[in-house]
Amino acid sequence: ILENYTGIHCQYCPDGDVICESILVNNPGRVTVVDVHQGTYAQPSGSEPDYRTPFGDPLEAQTGLSGYPMGTVNRHLFPGNSVTALNRGDYTASSNIIMGMTSPVNVGITSQIDTVTRALTVQVELYYTSNSATTTNYINVALLQDSVFGPQTNGGAGNNYCHMNMLRYLVTGQWGDAVTPTTTGTLVERTYTYTIPANYNNVPCVLKHCRISAFVTESHQEILSGDNVNGING
Repeated sequence: ILENYTGIHCQYCPDGDVICESILVNNPGRVTVVDVHQGTYAQPSGSEPDYRTPFGDPLEAQTGLSGYPMGTVNRHLFPGNSVTALNRGDYTASSNIIMGMTSPVNVGITSQIDTVTRALTVQVELYYTSNSATTTNYINVALLQDSVFGPQTNGGAGNNYCHMNMLRYLVTGQWGDAVTPTTTGTLVERTYTYTIPANYNNVPCVLKHCRISAFVTESHQEILSGDNVNGING
């Protein structure tokens, strides 16, 4: 799970997007990118759209980031680093390290959206193939949106830059839904429901462009595993 901290006024963020897209293309089915619009560069001016969420600042506060774009890969603290935040140039190597590691839990997801009522139903299934290092883990369910067209400094598209992987909402709240026990052989099945509003901060939420990501954290930091599916019939 690559959480990429970004903003519409960040001049290097389009380069970060290119790096994230390359990681996705080169590792199909193994990577989820979550673009978190947050910080001063994400603050709109005048009539610009506001892509921020209530969740961005608390997420950023635990990363130790010192610029934009920066991000975390599974919120993991890599050797030689004092914080989990990574420069965009480290995204690829760090992702490769994580994909070479073993997770104690498998994550499965299905998603349905009633396009009339906008009711979202997400089923998450966890199966522990070994013991987690902590007795309580947390299921996080994120609503992501692709193809959000808007401004982006250095995006080369004026007000029609195509924002992808945008975090719109955390269905399970800021830090997720607690799971216990977390021992070998444990099967966990949870269902989450949420009515998707027509817009967030007056930015339309287009259902056909929505995806659902579910991932499991040890605490509020280390991510053990995750995946994503289409919002409609995912």
